[in-house]
Amino acid sequence: MIIYDDSATGNFLERWNDRKQYIEAHTSGSTGKPKTIRLLKSDMIASAESTCRFFGLNSGSTLVCPLSADYIAGKMMIVRALVSGSTLYMEHPSSRPLPDKDYGHIDLLPVVPAQLDGLLAVEHDYEIRNVIIGGAPLSHEAELRLYEAGFKSYSTYGMTETCSHVALRHISTDSDNEYIALPGYRFSADDRSCLIIHSSLQSFTELRTNDVVELIDEKRFRWLGRHDNVIITGGLKVHPEILERKISSLIGQVFYISSGPDEKWGQHIILHIEGDACDTEDLMSLLRKKLKSHELPREIIFSKKFDRTSSGKIIRQ
Repeated sequence: MIIYDDSATGNFLERWNDRKQYIEAHTSGSTGKPKTIRLLKSDMIASAESTCRFFGLNSGSTLVCPLSADYIAGKMMIVRALVSGSTLYMEHPSSRPLPDKDYGHIDLLPVVPAQLDGLLAVEHDYEIRNVIIGGAPLSHEAELRLYEAGFKSYSTYGMTETCSHVALRHISTDSDNEYIALPGYRFSADDRSCLIIHSSLQSFTELRTNDVVELIDEKRFRWLGRHDNVIITGGLKVHPEILERKISSLIGQVFYISSGPDEKWGQHIILHIEGDACDTEDLMSLLRKKLKSHELPREIIFSKKFDRTSSGKIIRQ
């Protein structure tokens, strides 16, 4: 049973029940211009069944989705409900993802990082058994808050082309940043150390990515960052995403790392901060204690507001 009062969910259900074998979806646009792709309904069912097996979802389960069915995350929650027979509440997307409603319990709740403050700010009388977070990387502080709040939470790895996540990372104090494959998937890496996804369930069979990983075995990897974003300074590789996690506790504003050309070092680090400019001497002093010399930013650029995709991902300049 799917409970909803929005047009996006109704439109998706109409397309799901038509005679076409595919659903049109859009890539995020965070690493290039968004593009429309066709996802086979059979692939979406296979992905949903894998997630349902992992979380043990069935006709007695309750799902809540505070994400729009205009995007792949919302679409896939609907498909998971359809294949498992679960009850799904499609709520209006909001920074406060759960309205004042008695769900009894929630077996699976997907959120994006922008909704975490709203989720953690409200006390619930019901049990939230599993939370999955996707859309953008989580800061170390956000993960710690989730863990301390007692949520059983997972960071997701996947993309529109795979219909959703293919691996999950359990958020805890000792998770070691390992993503573990869902049923039906395995991994390898190419000569760039970029992840290759192998599927026995979906039509793509093998999908090459631009995500640099540390491959542990065919079922586990550590995500290091995007190959497109790697910075080489003084002959040393720097992954901006790893750097961002290292310094996230030092910066109280939204930020990201990029690079610029450097005559001496090839490239140098640039720290972009969203919001009003401020004195950076104290910040640089803290960064020197946390980072190696080649990791230190040579520029700090303040922007009133970062460009973002329609789903909220920062578009790196």
